[in-house]
Amino acid sequence: MSIVRGIKRLLLFQMIISVFIAVTMGFTLGYVAAKSAILAGLVCIIPNILFAWKLFYYRGARSAKKIVNSFYTGEAIKLFTAMVLFALVFMFTEIRPLVFFLTFIVVQMSIWFAPLFIDKQQNRPECD
Repeated sequence: MSIVRGIKRLLLFQMIISVFIAVTMGFTLGYVAAKSAILAGLVCIIPNILFAWKLFYYRGARSAKKIVNSFYTGEAIKLFTAMVLFALVFMFTEIRPLVFFLTFIVVQMSIWFAPLFIDKQQNRPECD
């Protein structure tokens, strides 16, 4: 399994978590809570997608310097995008702040499960 496929699986996992929380909140607290959870998921996932796209743009040992630069650029893009999305959500939508922030935190913490989605053996040489 390639690392890119692992990242796609992790992003899908984040989307599933967001939808699960939104459905749960929708049934227990109503429409605004469900919308808050979906928006929180998007505010977390969209910057992560941009970061992953920028980070994995280059490959190979010859591109090491470009990879490092793309990491920093990707992180800056991720932070800027998250700030803009937070501002847009708070300016233009009615949300339940507690649901929004808790969902954002849970989806962001799902990164801790990345080792389950990314093949640990991919960069190790084969032994005879």
